Amino acid sequence: MSLPSTHVAPGRATVADAPERRPPAADTPTALRATERRPRPVALALAAASLPMFMATLDNLVVTGALPVISEALRPTVEQLQWFVNAYTLAFATLMLPAAALGDRLGRRRVFVGGIALFTLASAAAALADTPGALVAARAVQGAGAAAIFPLSLTLLVGAVPAARRALAIGVWGGVSGLGVALGPLVGGAVVEGLSWQAIFWLNVPVAAVGVPLVVAALRESFGRRQPFDVPGLLLAGGGVLLAVWGIVDAERRGWGSAATLATLAAAVTLLVLFVVRESRTAHPLVPLRLFRSRSFSAANVASLAFAVGMFGAVFLLTQFLQVGQGYSPLEAGVRTLPWTAAPMVVAPLAGVLASRVGVRPLVVTGLALQTVALGWMALLVDADPSAYGTLVPAFVLAGVGMGLTFAPVATAVLAEVADADHATASSVNATLREIGVALGVALLTAVFLAAGGALTPTAFATGLVPALVVGTVVLAVATAAALFLPRGAGR
Repeated sequence: MSLPSTHVAPGRATVADAPERRPPAADTPTALRATERRPRPVALALAAASLPMFMATLDNLVVTGALPVISEALRPTVEQLQWFVNAYTLAFATLMLPAAALGDRLGRRRVFVGGIALFTLASAAAALADTPGALVAARAVQGAGAAAIFPLSLTLLVGAVPAARRALAIGVWGGVSGLGVALGPLVGGAVVEGLSWQAIFWLNVPVAAVGVPLVVAALRESFGRRQPFDVPGLLLAGGGVLLAVWGIVDAERRGWGSAATLATLAAAVTLLVLFVVRESRTAHPLVPLRLFRSRSFSAANVASLAFAVGMFGAVFLLTQFLQVGQGYSPLEAGVRTLPWTAAPMVVAPLAGVLASRVGVRPLVVTGLALQTVALGWMALLVDADPSAYGTLVPAFVLAGVGMGLTFAPVATAVLAEVADADHATASSVNATLREIGVALGVALLTAVFLAAGGALTPTAFATGLVPALVVGTVVLAVATAAALFLPRGAGR
């Protein structure tokens, strides 16, 4: 996947023009083709690919922190309050594969820009929402826009930088994602303590106004597998993912053993099995099953799924523990998560540099092992006494460093043995599995928390949190074992 060399002026880093599959000359004006060949500064390409992804990451986390203020303003039912988050999650997880397929056919940059525009318009609609139903609908449309932003941002970035700098670029991209995670609780806490909840949505408008011109100026248009659209595969995959995530996020309300939950999950499994059968037989699959013959792709996805289940389920509970269990305000709790959440934005770019030298396996295995140790450490130290926070800080730092060593190298491993034309599909498969893992992790660890006697009082919260963290530790140990199957030289 090396790129042809181009002349580079001294002191100026530029992007070589990668060989991309483009439409026939009749479909592309000569002026546009000439523009597409111009070198782009690497830093500009990084900013263009990362800014929209940061916007969507930050927005979702801020909404979670702002739920108390939104609840006071709109007076939703408990179920509607859950759907302020779930509507986004369902649309996001369900539509990533279709968005990647559209990008391959219509142009990845075009669909990426369309996703940014859709996300921004939905943000404005969310800010103007005056009923719970209107906000739920706007959040679902936001999720649809984010489904195009996340996988295509990485695909466009990888195609925009020289092969020698890809690992570093992915590291910076992972650091920006970590920045969104780090700032989310802080901004959400500030909103909860007095800022207008509508502002968290209005902020996306000026960000998009800057981001779209950046994308057009800094990222080339590219295409993937230009083939007939696999509509039956799309419906089977979309329906299966939708029912799977729906069943998981609604299991807390219905109960994991309820007939409705079991029927929903059984239907999801049936559709996904039929999707695999369909993809193995059609000449133009939505997700070519040959991707899973790649050891790097398969191992990275298993590790990524288990990582999301264990770590993000724990983050969900620990963030609430700082408020309910130790009595901190939302803003104070956000500040106290920084030793954990800020570390990835520092470590991830460094991991990107190291990946090109040592490969991704040592980094991912080390990162997941550190998180396993950190979560087990937290399980031993959890205490409702606010003075006990200081004992958790070293474990928070360890977990943050581990996350930083995992984010970018896993993304590199997913694409390491995949052809350029399959980058968008591979990235969307990984993002979809990770989102399913987040939903499953929150639901699973919450179920363990409740079954162990967890409740919204300081002592009861600490009591239920300990076994939930133990389960998260076990899942992260599974992720570490999966990472051992990554090829030694992947990412170098």
